[in-house]
Amino acid sequence: MTSKPWRGSRWPEGVPHDIQGYDKPLFTFLDESARAYPDATFTIFQGARRTFRQAKDTADRVAHFLAGSGIRSGDRAAVFLPNLPQYPEIFFGILKAGAVCVTCNPMYKAKELNYQLRDCGARAVFVMDHPMFYSTALEAVQGTDVERVIVCNIRSYLPALKGFLGSLLKKIPRADRIEAGHLMFDDVVGNSRPEPPSLEIDPKEDPALLIYTGGTTGVPKGACLTHSNIVYDVMACEEWIRLSPPTGGPARKLEHGGKHTYLGVLPWYHSFGLTLCMVMSVATASRLVCIPDPRAGKPPFTDVLASIQQYKATVVVAVPTIYSAVVNHPLTDKFDLTSIVGCGSGAAPLPAEVVRQFEKRTGAVIFEGYGLTETGPVITVNPTHVEMRKIGSVGMPIPGSEVKIVDLETGTQELPQGQDGEIAACGPQIMKGYWNKPEANEQVFRRLEGKRFFLTGDIGHLDEDGFLVITDRKKDMIIVGGFNAYPREVEEVLYTHPKVAQAAVVGVPDPHTGEAVKAFIQLKPGEQAGEDEILDFCKSQLTGYKRPRQIEFRESLPTSPVGKVLRRVLRDEELKKRSGA
Repeated sequence: MTSKPWRGSRWPEGVPHDIQGYDKPLFTFLDESARAYPDATFTIFQGARRTFRQAKDTADRVAHFLAGSGIRSGDRAAVFLPNLPQYPEIFFGILKAGAVCVTCNPMYKAKELNYQLRDCGARAVFVMDHPMFYSTALEAVQGTDVERVIVCNIRSYLPALKGFLGSLLKKIPRADRIEAGHLMFDDVVGNSRPEPPSLEIDPKEDPALLIYTGGTTGVPKGACLTHSNIVYDVMACEEWIRLSPPTGGPARKLEHGGKHTYLGVLPWYHSFGLTLCMVMSVATASRLVCIPDPRAGKPPFTDVLASIQQYKATVVVAVPTIYSAVVNHPLTDKFDLTSIVGCGSGAAPLPAEVVRQFEKRTGAVIFEGYGLTETGPVITVNPTHVEMRKIGSVGMPIPGSEVKIVDLETGTQELPQGQDGEIAACGPQIMKGYWNKPEANEQVFRRLEGKRFFLTGDIGHLDEDGFLVITDRKKDMIIVGGFNAYPREVEEVLYTHPKVAQAAVVGVPDPHTGEAVKAFIQLKPGEQAGEDEILDFCKSQLTGYKRPRQIEFRESLPTSPVGKVLRRVLRDEELKKRSGA
């Protein structure tokens, strides 16, 4: 199939088929917004606001410091921070020094962080002044190439009175002590000049980011993304996203210069939150609400609801579990969420029932997309027009991108439209490769019709309109008596039960059918249900081999730091229990 069926009648009006002008350094987004809107608010944290002028000034000083410390083009500098206002300033400062930013999960244990720092050869690391984060980093840098540890305290980024009282009452987190030779971020900024080094950057070849995959299929690997990988993805998404104004009228692109407020609820160390929230807010000169801990508040997620109301967030980029948490929150009706106009969802399947409930509650539109860390991350997005999207699909390839469905065995034979196979993606956002992993690169890249395609490991097909429908991960497919059962399909049914808040489905050993379907369920607050009730519900919705044979109720389901329900953890727990280990 050589045609591009998505470029048919359902292609959104006004959206170009290709993108131009992405061949530029990633940090030019900050420079351009600071030049055009210097005094516009950029970050908002605990009520304190910083402008684009201030963010650029600090980023330039960070770059000056790193260059003066011997950090050269291509060297790696790591960021081990939650979503603090220093994050984007450090991120762009690293890039302005010509270095490669390595984003690290702030919830990593010392052993996990040590592996990442050693694997990438980081020479500097930025860490939060906090008893847990700093002590973890202190242990993790042992045996690595790290020469500079820069410690970030939040006091100077709080409102003056709050910072004063917080220090007075000892409510601002601080490490027990700072090791000799480690530097405080405020001192680094104060002692440096806003003069980044002069650089020669090749945006299409020079790495900007190393983002480590979750390691669900083995040892974590660093996805090496160039400047133009991220710039392209942001520009393509900006062209794609067209929202109808609250006052009515035709859908249009996001306006620049403080017209929108992004809710920074996804972690920025992850490609989804970094590209679609942090960098996108910079590219559009929008406000960015910094949320270090989305679960904060009593009950959990209450502070997120309060932030939406207080700062009148207009754009939310999140994973399905966050949207589910909002609609199932016991206090959701006490907050005004109607400022939200557009929401992006990804990283996991978005249940149709969650879409219905969230949109009814907020009046916003949710558009589901698809991608991976290795793809910048966006490959496809649903049209942002309600009448054009297809719930249950993940949309069409964004401008300049291409998707093929190939055979599961070799990844070299393109399959007919409508037939399930492995999803292969091509476009300017596809990573340069895995860091120092040539064998892994050979496994995931294929040349098809003269173009370089990335094998995603996901199963799906292109429907009659060219919309991509994800069937499942290759490794998650359950084979019941020779029939393929896909967890996502079963989960979609479970989500329509009025008492179910979260659901996850895995395959478990069965002496008769090889594997059987087991469902793990988290009920909505205050609800009660028995196994028979759920099983009976599934009987009317699913054919025999797809139906769960067992139901296990949990108070909560294990999730990744970005909110993906971890089927792998549930599967491993089940196998361990059955083996008697």
